[in-house]
Amino acid sequence: MDKKLGIYIHIPFCRSRCLYCDFYSTTGRDNDMARYEAALRRHIREYSPQLDGYVIDTVYFGGGTPSRFGAERLIAVLDELKRRGHVSTDAEITLEANPESTMRGELARLRRAGFNRLSLGVQSADDKALRGLGRVHSFRDAETAVEAARSAGFRNIGVDMMYGLPGQTGAEWSDSLLRAMALGPDHISCYGLKIEEGTPFYIFRDSPFIPDDDKQADMYLYAVDALSRFGYKQYEVSNFARRGSVSQHNMKYWMGGEYIGFGASAHSYIGSVRYAMFSDLDRYMDGVESGGRVVETREEIVGFELASEYLMLRLRTSEGVSEEEYYSIYKCGMNRVLELLVSYSERGWAVERDGRWRFTPEGFLLSNTLIGEILDAQTRERAEAVRPWQTAPQDDGQTTLFGHSRVITGKVY
Repeated sequence: MDKKLGIYIHIPFCRSRCLYCDFYSTTGRDNDMARYEAALRRHIREYSPQLDGYVIDTVYFGGGTPSRFGAERLIAVLDELKRRGHVSTDAEITLEANPESTMRGELARLRRAGFNRLSLGVQSADDKALRGLGRVHSFRDAETAVEAARSAGFRNIGVDMMYGLPGQTGAEWSDSLLRAMALGPDHISCYGLKIEEGTPFYIFRDSPFIPDDDKQADMYLYAVDALSRFGYKQYEVSNFARRGSVSQHNMKYWMGGEYIGFGASAHSYIGSVRYAMFSDLDRYMDGVESGGRVVETREEIVGFELASEYLMLRLRTSEGVSEEEYYSIYKCGMNRVLELLVSYSERGWAVERDGRWRFTPEGFLLSNTLIGEILDAQTRERAEAVRPWQTAPQDDGQTTLFGHSRVITGKVY
């Protein structure tokens, strides 16, 4: 039976850069769109032999602002993929879009070409807050975009929202979220503002105008409760969906599925190898055109590292983890991890049901810290298992440390 595969295609072009964004994107490079389309299509053609034996069941165009790329180019890239790989007839095909670049006629063309899921970057229902984030749309633009998408035939529409914005109160977040739900989306993502080094917002990292951790926690728990009341089930730390509207592509990341990325800064995980393209538009296009190097980083994920990723990623989801699944990946116990999970359950941060451990909403709120502790416990247990088999002590007085990945919150591509 053919294996399932996800495809991610990065479109880095933006009208302007949001003040908080640390994803790879470019501005003022629209004249390179035709060249970039050609590079993507060539890359897909040259890679097509590697797609044999796979059924592509999810395709995700992320960015950047993919809707700025234009329907004609987006469809050309998707058609190239369909010609070179086996794209399932019922594949989930997602387009990320910003409200100001979402046109009714283009949406209709995209829907006819096979796009069936739209993810809108709304972020806030407060126009003043949107301007403060560097967004170039209004909430009315978001309302118009949702109306246009429904008219074009999209039946799976998601919106991204942000809380913890500068000066934002709990009442303002409540109003913003309720107005977003009034749009009738099928999926809602709620992300706390993260002030990342290298972004214009970094100068505000110690500002009293940024809601503190306690206020952000209250906003998060409010969102979990409110969304649940309106029929949105939480299936990941930041993601909520109505029945049948879970993002199947993003679930590949969290469940350890295979995916291949095309485009500058795109990431892939295939077999046991994870690799990433250059986060540079020119280096990517030059590499494809010359048949040269396009991969910037590459690492093999096996054994202990694979088990670490299982814990790190699955604990972000409502699926959680089980001892049986862990042992099938890495033939070692997880007693220290289970001890921690039991202690978390006593504090209301985790629950066990049918042999599976999951975080509660309160646990999700602390998931970065808790997962870090769990990975440390896993490392200690491995060291304890290895030590008895050592024939001689370390002669340099050093203790061997086993590294592990750290949790990254926010959007995943």
